[in-house]
Amino acid sequence: MTAHQLTIYDAIRPSARWMEIVVLAAFNVLLVACSYIAVPLPFSPVPVTGQTFGVMVIAMTLGRIRGTAVVLAYLLEGALGLPVLAGGNAGLPVFFGATGGYLFGFVGAAYVMGWLADNGWHRTLFRSLSAMLIGQVVIYTCGLAWLSGFMPSGQLLVAGLFPFLPGAAAKIALAGGVIPSVWRIVKRTQSDA
Repeated sequence: MTAHQLTIYDAIRPSARWMEIVVLAAFNVLLVACSYIAVPLPFSPVPVTGQTFGVMVIAMTLGRIRGTAVVLAYLLEGALGLPVLAGGNAGLPVFFGATGGYLFGFVGAAYVMGWLADNGWHRTLFRSLSAMLIGQVVIYTCGLAWLSGFMPSGQLLVAGLFPFLPGAAAKIALAGGVIPSVWRIVKRTQSDA
């Protein structure tokens, strides 16, 4: 990987292997914490959560390989029964329920956003926001495709997309503004060293 293609994580990667595991575990804990931010909606089986924010930050910081691995580990934990999914839910029935498509969409979004981060999209506000918007499209596409098997098509967008757009915009703005700022700090710190 050339210097111009470093992700934030590549630029600050710990030299000790055990420390790298600790850092990746910390990102996993971040995603779990974001999952506990969950607000059920009375008209939808899909809650408003902080998960998408966590996926964006993880993918844009860690890149394609590590970001996707952290998201996959998180989903495996949930599948094995650990209460890490939205609102503390767990188990395989969650993956086969109405929200399963969103969960699977996290993997695709982490890969796509991570690939974009691997190629420098985390460095500027416009590209960072664009990468996260693309990631959200992946999540909603998977989520809505899956959710369509659980409800009439006339209710699909009202239950699975429209209520989430304001929150998605806020999460993209927050994460999209923070990631390039962190990159500039890391770059400045490295040039001072």
